[in-house]
Amino acid sequence: MQDFRVKTFLCVCQTLNYTVAAKQLHITQPAVSQHISFLEREYGARLFEYSHRKLKLTKAGSILQDVLATRIHDDALLRRKLHALNDNARRHLKVGMTLTAGKYIAAQPLARFLNAHPEVQATVKSGDTAHLLRLLDDGSIDCAFVEGLFDGTVYACDAFSTERLVCACAPDHAVAGGRASFEELLGMPLFVREEGSGTRAVLEHALAEHNLSLNSFADVSEVGSLDIIKTLLFEGLGISFIYESALRRELTEGALSTIALAGKPIEHDISFIRLKESAFEDEFKTFFDEMRQLRDRGRALDS
Repeated sequence: MQDFRVKTFLCVCQTLNYTVAAKQLHITQPAVSQHISFLEREYGARLFEYSHRKLKLTKAGSILQDVLATRIHDDALLRRKLHALNDNARRHLKVGMTLTAGKYIAAQPLARFLNAHPEVQATVKSGDTAHLLRLLDDGSIDCAFVEGLFDGTVYACDAFSTERLVCACAPDHAVAGGRASFEELLGMPLFVREEGSGTRAVLEHALAEHNLSLNSFADVSEVGSLDIIKTLLFEGLGISFIYESALRRELTEGALSTIALAGKPIEHDISFIRLKESAFEDEFKTFFDEMRQLRDRGRALDS
């Protein structure tokens, strides 16, 4: 059961503003201050402090936020499980998936999991990694499959699969099927996903390892859809860095080609994440293990 002071605390954590939190909770600002003061006395630690006139969490506040967020999520999950028992209803699982991880890597295993478990009903939400982390923090989803970067000290995580990011281009591109360094690609038009995309974050991280950035390219266009990027590549308009698993059909059919990167390949884990120290961790691990087995089985059938 969620204490109203805990709800106030978590709201202030999200807004970092007492006035905004008061409006969202439909209470007065002095009431917000009282709730925070109560929790500070209860736990014997300062939870917030001002720095350059901006409110921020203290280290103690961050720890308390992580613990309480997990408790609230577990409480919501427990309510759903008990409701399913009482009403003989299906068990509800709320899963988040980033766009590429969902469409090309995790969606098929999830479909096979649901087919094998008719007692489970799934809600799937998509978005970039940052959006899914917010949904996880506020209890809107139970777990997520993400390709983006996140703080591994805050979330429990397991590597669902390791994927290779490749440089894709049209089959008749001047360097198609060849090899090039990042420096040799800088003069080519580059298509990238929108800011916040996990694929883009992985590319930016790889470029930084070579003391480069997206600004190092002479011509960069931001495109919010992978399918549109593929269409632009079909027309020979440039290059893009895309997970190889998302290009499997196009590469098999010869509709697109790749340019091998000099040096080590760009590889990144698709991660299965959830809140740390959940009372339902064993269930999450069971779900993850079966999803990975179904992924392996699907790849064996496709090969």
